[in-house]
Amino acid sequence: PRPAGLLHLGGLRTALYNYLFARRHRGAFVLRVEDTDQARVVPGAAEAIEDMLDWAGISPDESPRRGGPFGPYQQSHRLELYQSASAELLEKGAAYRCFCTPQRLELLKKEAMRSQQTPRYDNRCRHLTPSEVDEKLSQGLDWVVRFRLEKGVEPFRDLVYGWNKHEVADVEGDPVILKGDGFPTYHLANVVDDHHMGISHVLRGTEWLTSTSKHLLLYKAFGWDPPQFGHLPLLLNRDGSKLSKRQGDISLGRFARDCYLPEALLDIITNCGSGFAEKQMGRTLEELISQFEIGRITTHSALLDLEKLPEFNRIHLARHIEHVGLRQKLIRELQLLVEHTYGDQQVDRELLEKEYVERVLLLRK
Repeated sequence: PRPAGLLHLGGLRTALYNYLFARRHRGAFVLRVEDTDQARVVPGAAEAIEDMLDWAGISPDESPRRGGPFGPYQQSHRLELYQSASAELLEKGAAYRCFCTPQRLELLKKEAMRSQQTPRYDNRCRHLTPSEVDEKLSQGLDWVVRFRLEKGVEPFRDLVYGWNKHEVADVEGDPVILKGDGFPTYHLANVVDDHHMGISHVLRGTEWLTSTSKHLLLYKAFGWDPPQFGHLPLLLNRDGSKLSKRQGDISLGRFARDCYLPEALLDIITNCGSGFAEKQMGRTLEELISQFEIGRITTHSALLDLEKLPEFNRIHLARHIEHVGLRQKLIRELQLLVEHTYGDQQVDRELLEKEYVERVLLLRK
């Protein structure tokens, strides 16, 4: 995820499916923070994302906080690796320096929109000779590195969408892979990191499906074997509209504050989607792991009806009350909640005694 804000339900669903796949196949679930766009980084967001995954019960095996054999797990701490990879592509002729100014790129964009065309870079600097490049470098001009998109991409088999191919060179200009500030774009960073971290499978949102052919061209340029990709269909509102903050707060923190059980959230976002033989309410995380099959994920968008969340929560709350160990945890949480809510008011201490709270929970169930 990008640390550009709070972890929301869509991000939780993507993390959960990666977690289920890793656990089902005895693999490692890796959290890598994509913080290459420094202008969008929100202070504390990376830590909050990991806090919320811990709260949800799907803690990563490798992450910025936990570390691991292939760290660091924040891309802003791996810049030398990307710069080295970029230099390798320049040396091979698979990439080139682009000296176009932001003003020129903005004019290209406006001209395309005026002509009702999709904005794209015209690959002007691709044709610079080595002597022209040296001259511009001697003048101290700012530059970025662009990757040469070649025609004739090979088809790839997506774990969800099947055979796919996108002739990216026909519809877009050569993409920037290393920015002027020395930071990579997602296209370069994810390819380099997946290779060096030994990633075998990537499950990500369907919005990246059309970019995968571009990423496979990068793997080919490096001479590396790519991981297997699976693209997850969108998580939408019940009416088919985009899941967004405009429909209300969908951040995990909000559900935690409202005292919903994380098990209820995991249950509802898998129940509305696919990946399982049948729809079933009340599945535990262990049951989700044992029943998950990536081949059962369909390409249809998942429609999430949050009005049913209290119903899912009741099922899991009843299970917590029935389970002796989980009931003790609930008792402590309820005691703290009462103290927090009625802090300044006089609360009869007998009402907060463990035996009394336990009686209330068992009766209320």
